[in-house]
Amino acid sequence: MSNMETTPEELVCSDHHACAGIELLTPRNVPLGGPRAMDVRRTLPQKQRSLIGAWCFLDHYGPDPVGDTGGMRVPRHPHTGLQTVSWLFTGEIEHRDSAGFHAIVRPGEVNLMTAGRGISHSEFSTPETAVLHGAQLWVALPDSARHVLPTFAHHKPEPMGNDQWEVRVFLGSLSVSEGNGADHYSVSPVTTHTELVGAEILMEPGTQLRIALKSHHEHGILLDSGALKVDADELPKDNLAYLPVGYQSITLTAGTKPVRALLIGGEPLHEQILMWWNFVGRTHEEVVKFRQQWQAEIGAEPGDASSKRFGDFPEGEPAALPAPVLPTVRLRPRD
Repeated sequence: MSNMETTPEELVCSDHHACAGIELLTPRNVPLGGPRAMDVRRTLPQKQRSLIGAWCFLDHYGPDPVGDTGGMRVPRHPHTGLQTVSWLFTGEIEHRDSAGFHAIVRPGEVNLMTAGRGISHSEFSTPETAVLHGAQLWVALPDSARHVLPTFAHHKPEPMGNDQWEVRVFLGSLSVSEGNGADHYSVSPVTTHTELVGAEILMEPGTQLRIALKSHHEHGILLDSGALKVDADELPKDNLAYLPVGYQSITLTAGTKPVRALLIGGEPLHEQILMWWNFVGRTHEEVVKFRQQWQAEIGAEPGDASSKRFGDFPEGEPAALPAPVLPTVRLRPRD
């Protein structure tokens, strides 16, 4: 998914930890475009917190009636220095990229695209999709991996749980204990370049789960639906609860309605990143160069893809998205 904000903010992100307890991150609505515009709810990045581990972007959308909004229609656009993580609850999305990968994103199946040095891709909800509902996340690649060749991975995690709860671990590993003390563990085979965890959690009303956490990780819990307490704190719907480094476990308690939530987390990145539009870089000059290369390549004739940072696309595809105009000031850290 592309960051479709018409005036995207430049962010230099770091792994500071000013908070000793749970911090609540409220979403802001961002239109994805199109004649009627599908809105997404963005909880990362924010002014007060830009990273959770290496997770640097979280868009949450739906349930979206595709017949009314037009669904997801994001033509070819570029990425650098990141991995995109697509996770759906309902509906389907067709993915196509300049590295030659073509896939259908389906509920309960993670699709992870590694942009590395540069890639371009498109995302369209399929004609069969009536309701689109899910999340799109980005992971910032560390400096040691951000120039790798682009690639793509797909994984369908087996759920752990019973008729009262299910957890699907799509990145990393997770241990869950239910009320009777039984322990469950799951690990994803998908490759990441820093320690990460990502999981979908489903709970019936009244269910309580204890989630073991790696204390050197920071975590976030996004509530999609239902009523949920994180330890003793009520988590409002569509909000993201941030847990700093130091937590060894949390207790999740479902209220009177079934719960769907996402858990993300990871080791702090320990690097500053500069994120503007769909690019993750390190300096103002680097992001300017990425934009110049993208603008030049979308106007060029198809040819030797090895000479292009963002590759070629099949003919007959919708026109590529041009990059927004850069700010008139230098991209710099926030105070």
